[in-house]
Amino acid sequence: MDHNSYTDTYIADILRQARVIAMVGASATNNRPSYFAMKYLIGKGYRVLPVNPTAAGQTILGQPVYASLAELPAPVDIVDIFRGSAAALGIVEEAIALKDQLGIKVIWMQLGVRNEKAAAAAEAAGLTVVMNRCPKIEYGRLSGEIGWAGVNAGAISSKRPLLGRQGVQNHVLAGRR
Repeated sequence: MDHNSYTDTYIADILRQARVIAMVGASATNNRPSYFAMKYLIGKGYRVLPVNPTAAGQTILGQPVYASLAELPAPVDIVDIFRGSAAALGIVEEAIALKDQLGIKVIWMQLGVRNEKAAAAAEAAGLTVVMNRCPKIEYGRLSGEIGWAGVNAGAISSKRPLLGRQGVQNHVLAGRR
């Protein structure tokens, strides 16, 4: 697969089907990107399991922090890698070893994280891969929230966005369970 671009359908299908995200590299520091990505995704109804060996045993946004993927309770749909590109291969290898036990379906590498070897290994193991993208940003873009916030989404439409239960600025993806 060409990991330089993804169709909206490809990304939206992943986000619609997922329920549980393991966020490797989650931080308890409230001004870190992983913190506000985690907060956003929890607000959209995902269960986010933070993985950070230095914070294991603590909580982030009310969620217990795990030291490794091996400690996570099943199921896990997406492993979201919030670590540098060099760390991605090791994380992917651990995810591959646990994919049947945890039910892992997707490896998602955050903005700036690209590792072709890790992506090839994940795909060879039957996992779906996304690189250099943020699920928070993609959800916001696909639901129309980014455009609502004044960012030019590049689309002009009279179609009303699908609204969540919590007000006009809480957009959701079509078909999200």
